[in-house]
Amino acid sequence: MSAHHHHPVQGASWMLTAGLAFAVVNSLAQIASIRFGLSSTTVALVQYAIALVVILPYLTTLGIRRSLRTEHLAMHIFRVFLSVIGIQLWLWALAYPVPIWQGIALLMTSPLFATIGSGLFLKEKVGVVRWGATLMGFVGAMIILEPWAENFSWAALLPVGAAFFWACYSLMVKKLSAHDSPSTMVVYLLVLITPFNLLLALPDWQTPSGLDLWLVLVAAGAMTALAQWAIVKAYSVADASFVQPFDHAKLPLNVLAGWLVFSWVPPGRLWLGAAIIIASVAFITHWETKKSS
Repeated sequence: MSAHHHHPVQGASWMLTAGLAFAVVNSLAQIASIRFGLSSTTVALVQYAIALVVILPYLTTLGIRRSLRTEHLAMHIFRVFLSVIGIQLWLWALAYPVPIWQGIALLMTSPLFATIGSGLFLKEKVGVVRWGATLMGFVGAMIILEPWAENFSWAALLPVGAAFFWACYSLMVKKLSAHDSPSTMVVYLLVLITPFNLLLALPDWQTPSGLDLWLVLVAAGAMTALAQWAIVKAYSVADASFVQPFDHAKLPLNVLAGWLVFSWVPPGRLWLGAAIIIASVAFITHWETKKSS
C-alpha cells in the first residue's frame, strides 16, 4: 500500500468504532440470552440475518454476481463453516454466562492459534522467537482462566474454542486471498452464514416474542453489520500493521459494557493476563511486519 493511501486517524477511528460496536453487540446478545432466556443458536441466527439485511445495500455496490465468481467454492463453504462454529461457541459462552471480561481476553488468543496454524498447515517458517512469544501468550490465557481454582467452570473454555475456530477461519482467508478478492470473501461470508446458523438453530428454535426482545435483536444485528463494515473500512484506509493494535481496545470497551450492564467487575489477574497476551500478539505482529517489509 502506497503512503498516500495510508490515513492513520481514519484507520484508528474505524477500528475503534468496530470495537465499540462489538462491545454493544456482546452486551445485547447477553441481554437476549440471560434476561430473555433466548437460546444462543437463535440469537446467532436472528442477529446475523438482520446484519445481512442491513449490509445488503453495501453488498450490491460490491457487485454480488461478480463477487460470487470463484474456483474455490468448497474452500469458501468450509471457511464460513469454521466462522459459524466460532460464532456459536462465542454466543454459547455469552449465554452461559461467561463474564465478558474473561471471554474477550480469551478471544484475544486467536492470533496465537493462527501462528501455530501458519507453521503447521501453511508451512510458513515460524522461528524460535515467535514460538516463544506464542507460548507466553498462552501463559497469559492461563492466568485469566485460572483452571486450578476451585470455582473453575468448563464453560470458560468456550471462548478459547471460539478463538481457535476464528484462527482457522483467518488462515483460510489468508490462503484464499491469493486467488479471490476481499469482496468475494465478504459476500460469501454473509450469504452463507445464515443457512449454517439456521441448521444449528432449528433443533432448539425459540421464536422471539415481545417488542423489547426484538429491539435488542435488531440493534444487535445492525451493530454487527456496522462492526463488520468498520473493520473492512479500517483495513482499506490504513496499513494493516498500524490498524491491528487498535483492535485490543475491545477489551477495555467490553469490560466497561459488562460493568455498566451486568455490574461485572474483573479481578486484577485479568489485566496481568491480558497484558501478557497483548504483548505477545503485538510482538508477533511487529516481527511479521518487519520480516515482510
